Amino acid sequence: MLYLQSESGAMGSSFIVMMGLVMVVFYLFMVLPQNRRNKKQKNYRESLKKGDRIITTGGIHGKIVEVKGDAFLLELETATKIKIEKTAINMELSMAKYKPKEA
Repeated sequence: MLYLQSESGAMGSSFIVMMGLVMVVFYLFMVLPQNRRNKKQKNYRESLKKGDRIITTGGIHGKIVEVKGDAFLLELETATKIKIEKTAINMELSMAKYKPKEA
């Protein structure tokens, strides 16, 4: 009887160690990269200025005419102006589309 209790106790502690390792791996491969991506995207949005060309998450292409707090005034190709929130900017599309070509 004692033997079974100590064996189950060892199995219980190894289970806890394994679950801890799973949580560490999950954090390293899922949470940490997402946090870095979010920080990079926030820095990009904060660095946008008048004259920059962007693409919104809804796929609208435009040029920033005015920056006002947490919003931008965009000018579209049809000379229409719309106001959008900074969070509606999709960094990946705009950086890929408008980054300077290397010689």
